[in-house]
Amino acid sequence: IDLNRELISNPTATFCARVIGNSMIDSGINEGDMLIIDRSLDAHDGDIAVCFIDGEFTVKRIKQKPDGLVLVPANKNFPEIKVPDESNFTIWGVVSHIIKKVVS
Repeated sequence: IDLNRELISNPTATFCARVIGNSMIDSGINEGDMLIIDRSLDAHDGDIAVCFIDGEFTVKRIKQKPDGLVLVPANKNFPEIKVPDESNFTIWGVVSHIIKKVVS
């Protein structure tokens, strides 16, 4: 199996990142997992994305609410992040796959 062919549809717009932290554990994303992130995909409400906000990267679920965009963690111990209009905010890419290590 060629994982590049199976998991990556747009190689020039796709990159991998290793997860640090546990804000998305209830979505099955744990510290140390590898994310495949496609920058060519448009982010939609409910997608998990890598976002850049005010100098920091974060992985969160995107939620469009009537009063604006919110980044939603998948861990009850973390607060939602409302994206202020004046913030330096970019959706870097949509998480398309999660690669997990099962043997230490």
